[in-house]
This record gives sequence, structure tokens and C-alpha cells, in this order.
Amino acid sequence: MDLVSYPAFSRVAITGGTHGNELSGVYIVREMQRQNVAQVGSVSISPILVNLPAIDACRRYIEKDLNRCFTDALLSTPLTDSSPYELRRAHELNSQLGPKGSPQAMDLVCDLHNTTSNMGLCFIFDFDCIPSTLPNTYRVIYVDTSKSESYSVDSVAKHGFAIEVGPQPHGVLRADIYNMMKEAVDHTVDWLNKFNAGTIFEGGNLEVFVKEKSVDYPRNPETSELTAAIHPQLQDNDFKLLQRGDPIFMSFTGETVNYEGEELYPFFINECAYYEKKIAFHLAKKKMLTIPPISLKKD
Repeated sequence: MDLVSYPAFSRVAITGGTHGNELSGVYIVREMQRQNVAQVGSVSISPILVNLPAIDACRRYIEKDLNRCFTDALLSTPLTDSSPYELRRAHELNSQLGPKGSPQAMDLVCDLHNTTSNMGLCFIFDFDCIPSTLPNTYRVIYVDTSKSESYSVDSVAKHGFAIEVGPQPHGVLRADIYNMMKEAVDHTVDWLNKFNAGTIFEGGNLEVFVKEKSVDYPRNPETSELTAAIHPQLQDNDFKLLQRGDPIFMSFTGETVNYEGEELYPFFINECAYYEKKIAFHLAKKKMLTIPPISLKKD
């Protein structure tokens, strides 16, 4: 493939606490702020705690999930006195880090998240500029959506992605999970400095997981209450191929519910925060993306 060139990644934001009870990102950003990290090599870094009221309350959000507030439609919605706090905060962050889609936007936003699911360390990309040089211990989730419809905070920048690490209970800080995330942040900053110095990164094939659909828990049709939980044979088996006939739920009366669809890969299995969204797990296809070689665009 032809070489693709990008301008230098000079202005980068590392954001944590978009969900206030996902503590690895909160404490990584706090430590960066404590150490007054503002410049690493050629990269100017802004460490930002995104949702301070939610962090103080150790809750995912106060009124509305902030990481669903950054679509073009929501960012163009006029604010009123009754607008949810998180929507008002999204407008503030769009002004600070964007505006979304503008030449003035941050070059890159790296947003830090935890999951209660056994997903290890994942990069979540939803638009271009994916490097093919990620360590093979990292998984990549590719969300195939337009930038205007992307709802996450990292979509405000010219380029962006989320780092998702688990399992870690919400409101809890685990050293091993913290260290995995910190290593990924350091890897990112190191990669950016190499890119800015003119290193050409070769293209290649990159294995990614692309979400196909979400699966809800079995529910009482009249009350919507759960009638089953994730089956023990599915629990903690994120990214392991799910085949027809495999158990996925166990009812509260002991019956097993088996999977009946096409072979796909489950992830975000039994994620705590997704109960309110009526999601038991996502299902993805494994694909190979062909990534072009990339280099610094010369003036």
C-alpha cells in the first residue's frame, strides 16, 4: 500500500475519569498532574480529569453517561438550565479539546477506561490512524462508525482512541491493572515521539475485533427483571470463540440457555455498567485490517 503521511502529533491529551469509578485512569492522570507532566520529548501533554463530580462521588456519572455525549448532534444541542451536567461538561470539553472536526482540535486524545470484564488490555479505535505496531499482547476493538456519530470524548480530537483494561471492579484500584494501563500510555507516548522524529512505520495486517451486535440478559417480559445470569462457562472468557450450542446463561431455576447464532467472539462479558444498558455482552467478528505504512508529513 502507498505511504500515508500525517502531521506531527504535537498536542496530546491523556484523559481519565470520564467514568468516575474507573480508577486506573483517574490515578494515572492524577500522578501526571502531581508530577507536572506537560512535555515529553516532542509531545505537549495535557493530563485531564474529565468528570470531577463523578470522581468525587465514585460513580460512573452524575446524570448522564458522559462518554455518550460527543456526537455532533449532542454537541450542537443548545444548553439550558435543565441540561444534564454531563452534557454541559461535554460542551466545555469540546471547546477545550476541539472543537470537534476543526483544525484547532487536539492532535490526539487518549481516554483511559476500566472494565469489570476479563478483557485484558484493549485499544478501542473508531476512525483512522491505527498503527500496525501495537504489541501482540494488546487487543484492538475497531468500531466502524463515522466521526460525527462517534459519541466518546476521544472523538473530539483529530485522532483518538480509548485504552480499556480489565478486569477491575468499579471503585477499586488494582496495581496489576494500573501497571498495564500505565505501560500502554508510556508505549503510546514513545510511539508518538518516534513518529514525530520521522520514523516510518511499516504497514501490515492487524487483527481487530469488530462488533456485530449486543446480547441482553433473559428477562421477565412483564417486569423486565433478569431471569438468568451469565453461565459459568462463558464468564471471564472474553474474546474466546462462541459456537452454536455453547452455554451463555444459567437461569435462576437452574436451566442452561445455549447460544444459537453464528460463531462470533464475545467481549464486555457481564460488564457491571452495562446492566443499565441491557447488555450482557457484545459479539464481534475477528477481521484483519490492512494498515498502510505511515510517516510524518513534511512541511
